[in-house]
Amino acid sequence: MSKEEQHDGQPSSDEWMADLARLVNAPGYKRWQSMVAATGGCGHPVHLAGQSMIVDAGTGEILHAYTTDAEPSGHLLVACGNRRASVCPACSQTYQADTFHLIRAGLSSGKGVPETVSAHPRTFVTLTAPSFGPVHAHRDCRACRPRKRDRLCEHGRLVGCHLRHAPQDELLGQPICPDCYDYTGAVLWQAHAGGLWHRFTLALRQELAGQAGMTRRAFAQHAKVSFAKVAEYQRRGLIHFHAIIRLDGPNGPTEPPPDWAGHHLLTQAIPPAVHQAAVTTPPSSLGRWTLTWGDQLDIRPILLDPSADGLSERAVASYIAKYATKGAEASGTIDHRLSCRALPDADG
Repeated sequence: MSKEEQHDGQPSSDEWMADLARLVNAPGYKRWQSMVAATGGCGHPVHLAGQSMIVDAGTGEILHAYTTDAEPSGHLLVACGNRRASVCPACSQTYQADTFHLIRAGLSSGKGVPETVSAHPRTFVTLTAPSFGPVHAHRDCRACRPRKRDRLCEHGRLVGCHLRHAPQDELLGQPICPDCYDYTGAVLWQAHAGGLWHRFTLALRQELAGQAGMTRRAFAQHAKVSFAKVAEYQRRGLIHFHAIIRLDGPNGPTEPPPDWAGHHLLTQAIPPAVHQAAVTTPPSSLGRWTLTWGDQLDIRPILLDPSADGLSERAVASYIAKYATKGAEASGTIDHRLSCRALPDADG
């Protein structure tokens, strides 16, 4: 069989070229091309069908009418708008660029935010999940989890791992001992992570007010706390929250906070707020669980000078934009919908 013929049910190169020639020479090709270009190269455009009209409410006159019947394929192509790079690279790039500019504007200026916002206290904070048991990890030039080679857990498995895992090793993120790992706690924590973040924001406002020697209501008359966050999946399937926290005046970014509400107050208030935040699950057959943040907490100032001991505005905006387009594929999961279908009867 030559390469010009069909192979494994796929059209041959001659058939591809013939189809392409028919498409290019079709009467509606230029319109189809313009619709494809308008999607920005979307890999999974939405095909819309129907009609719309703009009618003068006073006279009932039809000012404009549109129907997809006139389109070459009978459909209007619209970009899917999916932000996940693993689903649609083109749309995720658009989303990433939009996110970058929005975050950058909130840190420096633009989109209605004045340049003076750069002088406001700002930090980049990473909040983590607690440990639910040791998992396999990639460590540069080091063993995964070195322990005494004869030390066993209560289930008879080694408590350590002396392998040097490659970055794409399928074992990464998997428990050292599946029976020791607290899967129930991990699932519950993930399910309530959003609520735990909310509790943290409340605790931070309370802590800021307390350290300033006033009530929350009184503090709100002097300063306002603004947040922007993104979740990053770890290989173990749990998320980190990366957040920008900024102190503004009582009316937002258009006015500065008072002098006493500076970087020191903000960075000193975050750790106790993290430790105070907790969510208690509703009663169930699993009991009631109190869920908190993990021990790892990273607080870094966002500075105008990138050479100083902190993060630049551009670096932070790029970081947030990057993780805004990542899905759960980094943890080894799939990024499409699962469906259950009955298999045909083998005897049928």
